Amino acid sequence: MSQTAFLASEYAPVAPHEAAFHIIPAPLEQSVSYGGGTARGPQAILEASQQLEAWDGHSAPGEAGLYTAPAIPCSGPVETVLERIEAAVREALACRACPVLLGGEHTVTLGALRALAATGEPFGIVQFDAHADLRPSYEGSIYSHACVMHRAVADLGLPLAQFAVRDMSREEADVRQRYGVICHDAEALARRGLPDNPLPHDFPRRLYISFDVDGFDASLMPATGTPSPGGLFWHQALLILEACLRGRTVAGLDVVELAPIPGLHHADFTAAKLVHALMGFAQRAGR
Repeated sequence: MSQTAFLASEYAPVAPHEAAFHIIPAPLEQSVSYGGGTARGPQAILEASQQLEAWDGHSAPGEAGLYTAPAIPCSGPVETVLERIEAAVREALACRACPVLLGGEHTVTLGALRALAATGEPFGIVQFDAHADLRPSYEGSIYSHACVMHRAVADLGLPLAQFAVRDMSREEADVRQRYGVICHDAEALARRGLPDNPLPHDFPRRLYISFDVDGFDASLMPATGTPSPGGLFWHQALLILEACLRGRTVAGLDVVELAPIPGLHHADFTAAKLVHALMGFAQRAGR
């Protein structure tokens, strides 16, 4: 199947050096531990993006130029796949573009984080997720999708803020304490709402936004490996992003863990609309 360019229905793709956004499909599916299908997620997002409006309600991020890179080959050892992702993100950064990674399982995020960390410019991670993903290893692998944020805080030393988590092990709670992870879990958000300033004043001014689609409530996003009740709804998520980005910019972003269900168009469209909305936030925040 040939790859579709993101929002090609509205914009002619531009050359990499002319694009403000590099959309990088990474259809990795090696360590999923419940429902499968994430390998089909990036293509489903690209196809659903053809149904989007160019105007996201506030701006038209595609006007700044979109380049959809070839899909990352995801066969072979996971470390090799991560190296390929890292190289693609490095290319985006060399073009002064915002990398937009489409997963695939959440492990793909580590490749992007490594590329950004190598620049030496400080940044922090804002993670939307039903799960903390802070396990040191899972099912025999330190590169499981359940370990990606442990790699971020323990190996790369990156600041991390988590939103909407509602499924977590005791071990991960200890990891949060050890590394000073900021957390606004789903239950706290439901009971108390979002604080006016969800990120502390000393959190980095540049953000990498990692959005696992299971951060949404399962009724909105059933098409994922581990759909979980009690998650975010659309406007809740956007209001959190808006609050996090006050006075901050976007260094890169990803949307991961879509596992398309045949005939369930709304889930694919929601993921594509999320990608577009995140690009809009990035454009309006400046870089």
